[in-house]
Amino acid sequence: MKLTLKIWRQLDPQTTGKFVTYQLNDVSPDMSFLETIDLLNQQLILADAEPIAFDHDCREGICGSCAMYINGRPHGANEHNTTCQLYMRSYQDGDTITIEPWRANAFPVIKDLMVDRSAFDRIIQAGGYISVNTGNAIDANTTPIAKDIADAAFADAMCIACGACVAACKNSSAMLFVAAKVSHLAHLPQGQPERQRRVVNMVAQMDAEGFGSCSNTGSCAAVCPKEISLNTIAQLNREYRQARF
Repeated sequence: MKLTLKIWRQLDPQTTGKFVTYQLNDVSPDMSFLETIDLLNQQLILADAEPIAFDHDCREGICGSCAMYINGRPHGANEHNTTCQLYMRSYQDGDTITIEPWRANAFPVIKDLMVDRSAFDRIIQAGGYISVNTGNAIDANTTPIAKDIADAAFADAMCIACGACVAACKNSSAMLFVAAKVSHLAHLPQGQPERQRRVVNMVAQMDAEGFGSCSNTGSCAAVCPKEISLNTIAQLNREYRQARF
């Protein structure tokens, strides 16, 4: 396959970025999207040019690092997958593909396709944890949990903090992410001691980081690679009201 890649290049947060066009030949349909960028970087390095900076780690759809817009959609056109799970067989020979980083004030560009998502880390630090005694791990069977509750908690815990929800929202809201991190612990008995303090602190940190308000359009859930439900945001709102009032 021959492809034209229009990629956002930006040296650092203070520099004005721009799209740069690259021609890429011999792209295998079985390559992942990240492998295609690897192929381009190999060509750039051999030509003594600066390779494209982008985030990646597991390349298995688990870590959430491969955060980028592809033709205007977070993680590309396929539903419910991350960029590393997107394969080039989804494109046709001769296609032009536009690639750019997340666009959100709370996710400043570090370089090229890399953005700083440490705002999510600070939200987690504000309350996304439970108090436990140190020592040996407690046997799971000592705290019986009904299957429907365990399933609901697991569904919310699937969030990998990739930031696609923020990137898709016209207000750059982090509500789906915060809702998932609040709700999965609120379902479980281990999360009860900090339950009210958790939601108040995490919402306050979300606001402090500069994320926008929920747009109520559902675009976040539409692009979420782990299919976090909009119902999770409703759960967050209930938790917050109960904690405040």
